[in-house]
Amino acid sequence: MSRLAPLAETADTRLSEGDKGLPARAAGLTVREFLDTAPRLGEFWTPLLALDREALEHNAETIQHWCDERGLELMPHGKTTMAPALWRLQLGGGATGLTLATPGQVRTARGFGVRTIMLANALVAPDALAWIAGEHADPEFEFWSWADSIETIEAMERGLATATASGGPGLPRPIAVLVELGAGGGRTGARGIDEAVGIARRIADSPVLRLAGVAGYEGSLGHDRSSVAVAAVRDYLADLVELHGAVRTLADPADGPLVVTAGGSAYLDLVADVFAPEIESGAGRGDTRWVLRSGASLVHDDGFYRGISPIHRQLTPAMRGYTRVVSHPEPGLALLDGGKRDLPYDEGLPVPLAVASELGADGRPLAEASVTAVNDQHAYLRADAPGAALPVAVGEVVALGLSHPCTAFDKWRWIPVVEHAGSDLVVDLVHTRF
Repeated sequence: MSRLAPLAETADTRLSEGDKGLPARAAGLTVREFLDTAPRLGEFWTPLLALDREALEHNAETIQHWCDERGLELMPHGKTTMAPALWRLQLGGGATGLTLATPGQVRTARGFGVRTIMLANALVAPDALAWIAGEHADPEFEFWSWADSIETIEAMERGLATATASGGPGLPRPIAVLVELGAGGGRTGARGIDEAVGIARRIADSPVLRLAGVAGYEGSLGHDRSSVAVAAVRDYLADLVELHGAVRTLADPADGPLVVTAGGSAYLDLVADVFAPEIESGAGRGDTRWVLRSGASLVHDDGFYRGISPIHRQLTPAMRGYTRVVSHPEPGLALLDGGKRDLPYDEGLPVPLAVASELGADGRPLAEASVTAVNDQHAYLRADAPGAALPVAVGEVVALGLSHPCTAFDKWRWIPVVEHAGSDLVVDLVHTRF
């Protein structure tokens, strides 16, 4: 199993006074020099996001093993963290590539040497198409984008033609495209199998594109584990498998295996269940790659994914927020110094876990209290019972469980990594690339 290597690619990067959360003494030091001083979490300033190395490594191993057991490839969604050190952790542990959401993210990953990338989105911007065309000169670069309409295909062809006409590098080989299947009330994607098959035919006829499989995202069809949500997701995934069968004869076998991909971090068990008969029967073996894209499973959380992930008991939350009490204006109300610019809040507010005299110190559990609202730079911590006192003092540090890693990492340039839960020794700084 690959481990999170300290220092990673940022060892000689110099830290500055503008790096949020870092101790003042870190300014002017390189990452290597700073870590050589064995910094402690207590030196860092609040608000702060911190990671747990042991939990990250455990989660990476767990989700990879889960996929391997079910015959699934794992191409985790790198946009969750946009952190090359964490990409490398999973790629080194068996993931066959990365999924990304924008052409800019693809360019970032290529800059760090990632060779296999799925863009889970349409690629229609002319400049981005020209750049991707140039990257295809590398025979080891494996790339897919998605398309959900004939209009998308035509935009891709126009963009590639414009790049060639303007003196661009041309296109050494066709760009691989997956037909995206959607569903009514969902997000992007062709609305129905017949429409999707028509798009597949159009891709197969294109001189600059090649039909490479089918794709979809089931997570937009449900937000819980209700019977209605589970049925909608299962029906959608069954349609995706049916679409795969319908387009197989349209693709050129010489181009290699087709890809069938689905799966966020909420319904990955349903993806595995619906794909399993095809995988186990061998119907898709050899000419099909069954790909899961779960990205949040690496970090997990104390909120949305803890409540909905089918493997939440096997995963460990690997991120924590730390804030300081800056005001205690009423017995049942305290204001913390972290808010929307520091902590995720779109899939549930932070959860108070403990309170301590200093950041990184052993804390006492903070029960019967909740964060009820967040402003830009404040969180409202209230006692759950009306009229109850809140056992925190101005200056104390509140540790927070967080919900939704996808909107946690983008708020931080450098994120300290401690050895394990309960440790305050900082062993690395993860650098994000948003």
